[in-house]
Amino acid sequence: MKQEISLTAEAVCYGEILWDVLPDGPQPGGAPLNVAYHLNKLGVASGLISRIGDDNNGHKLEELMGNWGINRSFLQTDKEHATSEVLARMNNGNEVTYEIVFPVAWDFINEANELKEQIKPAKYFVYGSLASRNDTSRNTLIELLDTDAIKVFDINIRPPFINHSLLEILLTKADIVKFNEAELSMVQTMFSGSFEGEPQMVKFIQNRFNVPEIVVTKGEFGASYYKNDEAHHIWGNEIKVTDTIGSGDSFLAAFIASHYLKDQPKDILMKAIAMGGFIATKKGGCPQYDIAEYIQFRDQIFKQK
Repeated sequence: MKQEISLTAEAVCYGEILWDVLPDGPQPGGAPLNVAYHLNKLGVASGLISRIGDDNNGHKLEELMGNWGINRSFLQTDKEHATSEVLARMNNGNEVTYEIVFPVAWDFINEANELKEQIKPAKYFVYGSLASRNDTSRNTLIELLDTDAIKVFDINIRPPFINHSLLEILLTKADIVKFNEAELSMVQTMFSGSFEGEPQMVKFIQNRFNVPEIVVTKGEFGASYYKNDEAHHIWGNEIKVTDTIGSGDSFLAAFIASHYLKDQPKDILMKAIAMGGFIATKKGGCPQYDIAEYIQFRDQIFKQK
């Protein structure tokens, strides 16, 4: 059933929208779309700044966004470039590798001045590094990072689409950065950081780029949340994984939704870890579910009353 679309968005996500072409059929995806989908599910009105081709794949994605209640007013249509498709391959049963075709419609997101006005009401602006692989979308993103919203950077490094100077800009603009352990180490290497341990690595990022809040995800081992001079850690729980597509994106959406509610840091982490695990039990990055189902899963794995 089609949901009512909010005229504004509390959280605006920027970047790729695409079809993940899996062995058993295509699934809608792209980290920004996944995050927007789960934010909307969690009660935070979301919008997506991206670009689709004027083709059947693009029209289907736009229709899905409408059905899901995601604000489509920021979505652009490209007459020259096709809607993105990503060839996804499953390894070892549930791990995923991607072949990301270039160029595609979302490489050409433009009209930065108009978008800046449109997103002024937003409280959160969510972005990654992949959407910066082409000059047009990269320049638009850098202009939009002047927003007063809380800027959330899901670093999501995918070589060769990132370099030292660009990453420095994207990190310096961020208020919150989400890393996995490999990405945290990669940034230490790129910027001659610390390798004494996770707290020291995080402190280097906080000081070097003036980032007050950092999240480090660790798969089944949970996650850590560093806020200013405080560190919070929650262990994960063993679950039966269907696939890992979109699990990190759903984690981030739940983190933002809980952050928006000004929950305590450990509650923010617990809700995010539970959501990431919950989506890993399902197929695809944007599976159908009821919030009550997620809450039941969360309460079960963390034994909450």
